[in-house]
Amino acid sequence: MRSPDAEVRRAAEERLAGLATPAGALGRLGDLALWWAACQGQVPPRPPADVRLAIFAGDHGVAAHGVSAYPAAITQAMVGTFEAGRAGVNALARAHDVSVRVVDVSVDSESTGPHKVRRGSGAIHLEDALSPGETERALAVGEQVAREELAAGADLLLSGDMGIGNTTPAAALVAAHLGLPASEVVGRGTGVDAAGLARKTEVVDAALRRAGDRVEDPVEALTALGSADLAAATAYVLTAARAGVPVLLDGLMAVACALTADRIEPGVAAWCAAGHRSTEPAQSIALDKLGLEPLLDLGLRLGEGSGAVAAVPLVRSAAALLSDVALLSELLPGG
Repeated sequence: MRSPDAEVRRAAEERLAGLATPAGALGRLGDLALWWAACQGQVPPRPPADVRLAIFAGDHGVAAHGVSAYPAAITQAMVGTFEAGRAGVNALARAHDVSVRVVDVSVDSESTGPHKVRRGSGAIHLEDALSPGETERALAVGEQVAREELAAGADLLLSGDMGIGNTTPAAALVAAHLGLPASEVVGRGTGVDAAGLARKTEVVDAALRRAGDRVEDPVEALTALGSADLAAATAYVLTAARAGVPVLLDGLMAVACALTADRIEPGVAAWCAAGHRSTEPAQSIALDKLGLEPLLDLGLRLGEGSGAVAAVPLVRSAAALLSDVALLSELLPGG
C-alpha cells in the first residue's frame, strides 16, 4: 500500500518551522497539518472541502443476551431518525458541512435495499456472526460505498455506526486481533450496569473461546466475531486508504474496523486520524496499537460518527494554519 507522501511531509515540516509562530506553538494542530499535507500530497495543503460520513447500520444477535441498555428495535428507529436528519450526528454534520449517508447492511427489519446482506448478525458467543459468503458480500458493500463517495468528490471520509449491541463484537475483534482477554476490552457501551457489564464480558469471553485460532486471519475474525455492518465499515476504511484518501475515525466500531483493515493490508493506519477518544477501553487500546492519538477527548459515547464529525473543524483549522499563516522570513527586513 502506498504511504502518505514522505517528501511532502518534510516540506510541510519546513514550512511549519518557518511560520510566524513560536516554535511548537501550534501543538497538535501542527502535527495534524503535517499528516493532512502528506495525505493530500501538497504544501501548503487545501482544507478538506468535501467531507462525507457513511453510517453503517446493523443489528447484532448478542443484543438479545443482556449486553445493552436498549432494545434492538432502537436500531431501526435510529436509521429513520438519521434519514430524517434529526439525530445527534445530523446536527453536528449540518454545523460542520459534512454529508451524511446511512447504509442498512444488516438491520433486523423488513426493509430491503441494494446493500442489505442479512437481517441481523449472529450471536457471536453461540454461532458465527456471518457465513463466509455473507462476509464477502459485506466487504463488497463497504468497498462500493467508499468508491461511490470518492467518485462524488470526497476528500475526507468518516465512518459511523448504528446498531444496538455493536460494542460487543467490536470489543471481541479488538481482543482477538491483540490477543487480549475480554476483561481488558469490554466497556459499558450504551450504559449497562455492573450486572450487564459482567454478562457482556462473559459473552465476549465465550465468543473468543468459540472462535479459537480462526481469529489469526482478519477476515475469518470478521466472520466469527464481527457483523455485516462492521465488515462493511472495514472495507470502507480499507478502500479509502488504498485510494490515498484520508479517513477520520470515530469511536470503538470505526477503530476496531480500522485495526481489522490494517491487519488485512498493513499501512492503512497511516491514512487514518482519530477524531476522538470514546469511553470504551477497547478503543483506546486499539488506538495505541495503531499509533493514533485522538484529537478530542470529550467523554462522548454517542457513536453514529459524532466524534469524528466534531473533529472535522480541527482538520480544517490545521490546514488553514499551514496554508495561510505568514512565514517569519516574509516579516523580517530583507526577507
